[in-house]
Amino acid sequence: MYAILDIETTGGKYNEEGITEIAIYRFDGHKVTDQFISLVNPEREIQPFVVNLTGINSKMLKNAPKFYEVAKRIVEITEDCILVAHNSSFDYRILKTEFKRLGFPYKRKTLCTVELSKQLIPDMESYSLGKLARALGIPMSDRHRANGDAMATVKLFKMLLSKDLDKTIIKDNIQVEKKSTIAPNLKDIIDELPSETGVYYIHNADGDIIYIGKSNNIRKRIIQHFTGTNSKSKKIQRLVSTVTYEKTGSELAALLKESAEIKKNKPIFNRALRRTIFTHALYSYKDENGYINLKIDKADGNAIPIITFSTRLSGNNFLFKVVEDYNLCQKLTGLYSTKSSCFKYEVKECHGACIQEEDVEAYNKRVQSLIDKYSYDNKDMLLIDKGRDIEEKCVFLIENGIFKGFGFFDLNHQITNRAILSSVITPMTNDRDTQHIIQSYMRRNKRLKVINLT
Repeated sequence: MYAILDIETTGGKYNEEGITEIAIYRFDGHKVTDQFISLVNPEREIQPFVVNLTGINSKMLKNAPKFYEVAKRIVEITEDCILVAHNSSFDYRILKTEFKRLGFPYKRKTLCTVELSKQLIPDMESYSLGKLARALGIPMSDRHRANGDAMATVKLFKMLLSKDLDKTIIKDNIQVEKKSTIAPNLKDIIDELPSETGVYYIHNADGDIIYIGKSNNIRKRIIQHFTGTNSKSKKIQRLVSTVTYEKTGSELAALLKESAEIKKNKPIFNRALRRTIFTHALYSYKDENGYINLKIDKADGNAIPIITFSTRLSGNNFLFKVVEDYNLCQKLTGLYSTKSSCFKYEVKECHGACIQEEDVEAYNKRVQSLIDKYSYDNKDMLLIDKGRDIEEKCVFLIENGIFKGFGFFDLNHQITNRAILSSVITPMTNDRDTQHIIQSYMRRNKRLKVINLT
C-alpha cells in the first residue's frame, strides 16, 4: 500500500517551515482507496514568494485546522504504507519535523518519483513535476496546490509501476507491510483479487516472487493454483504469503509482460523458458518457375519467418484457411503432395499455378498480399487494444518492424505526438518470443485496431 502525498509550506529557514496544505491519496497499486486533503494553519508567516506561487495566504488559513488537529488522520491514512512523493525527501522531512514538534516519532519508508522517473524514463529534458507531466501527456490542474500535484503524482506513479518490469517497487512494498496484514489463509488472498485480465505475482513471506502468470480472470486462475493437487501447486500453496497483480485490460499486454518478467525475475516455480515459445514457422521461397511457394517447417534460428506457430498442426490449420481466403494452390503451399496438378485444380478451384497455367505475377501478387498482412517486417505501426478501464486504451509501438514496447493512454494526443508516445511506452525487448506473441495475437483478434504510421 502506498500513501501518495504533496505538501505546500510557508517557506523560510530550513526546518522552520510550516505546512499550509496537505493532500494524501492512499493507493493500492491500482486505485485510490482513501484520501485526505486539507489546508493547515501553520501558525507562522508565509513567505511572499510562496504566496505568489501557490496562491495560499494567511487570510485563507485563519480558520484552517492546526497541524495537531490533523496529525491523527495523517498517521492513520499512512499506516503500513510507503510514502510516495515527487522529491520525497522534502515532504518526508517536513512531516517528520511537524510530528517532532508534537513529540511524536514519525517513521515511514519513502519512494521518490523523481528518482524512479530517472531510472524508468531516462533522458527526459526535465524531471520537475509540471514539465514531466506535460511531456508524458498526464493531465494536470491546480499546479503548486497540494491536491493537484498529489493527483498528478498518483497518475505518474501508476505509469511508473507499469514500467517497472523488475517489480522492484512491489517487492519493497511487500517487505514494508506488517506480517499481520498478510492473509492468514488462501481464501482471504483470493477475496482480494479481481476477475479481470492481467499478470499476477505469487510471493513468499520475504516478498520474493516465486511464480508469475497471466490470465483473463486473475481470481479464477489463482483459485486453480490454490486448489490444484499436482506437485507444483502444493509447493506454491505451502509457500505463498501474498499475491499481487497488475491489471492490463489487454490480453496482448498481459502475454508480453508475463514473458518479459519471467525472464527478468526467474521465479522458482516458472519452468525454465525454452529458447523459444514456438516450434514451427511459415517460410516462403521461389521455385524454378518463379512462383512463391509457402511451407510450414521447424523454426530455424537463421531464417526469417513470415509468421510463427506453437505447433505444426496450428501452422497447417492456418495454411488451409489462407489457401481458401487468398485462392492459393494447395501444391505450392505444401498441403497437397503431387507431381501434377493439385486437388483444387481438379475441382476448378485453383487457377493452375501447380502446372504453370496461371500467370506468375498474378499468383505471386496474392501470396505477397498474404505476407504483407501477417508479417510486420519493416513496418511502422501502432496496435490499439482495450485498456484497464473504459476510458483508457493500450497502445503497442512497432517501428521498422521492431517491437518497441507498450503503454496506456486516455487522450488521443498522447499517441499522435511521437515524443509523448515514446515516453508513455514501456520499452521491451524485441526478441523472437515477443514477435511470436504479437503475430499470434494479431492473427486471432480481428478487433485489434492497427494504425500504420507515416
